[in-house]
Amino acid sequence: MPRATNNPASKQRRKKILNRAKGFFGRGKSTIRAATRLTERADRYAGVHRRLFRRDIRSLWIMRINAAVREHGLSYSQFMNLAKQKNLGLDRKALAEIAYSDPEGFASIVKQVQA
Repeated sequence: MPRATNNPASKQRRKKILNRAKGFFGRGKSTIRAATRLTERADRYAGVHRRLFRRDIRSLWIMRINAAVREHGLSYSQFMNLAKQKNLGLDRKALAEIAYSDPEGFASIVKQVQA
């Protein structure tokens, strides 16, 4: 009786690991042992870096709003305090996008908040 190796499933498991390791450096993209080690390591850091990415994006929004608001003689904290008092209803993401893509529209928002 021939030896059963379960070859299709084994090949599929290895191929899945190598596909996830595409773009890695050196043997990490081509050998199973190194690719397994490196993909497991990448999985461990994936959650941490998702949170760090969100933190970086939020700080980018704050920087954009601050730069746009300072052209109108306010600081970021003063603007956000006034916006909260006026119940503006726009979050930092929306405000940053308006400040970046439509400076005239953002100027009208600042005037509305200052009034």
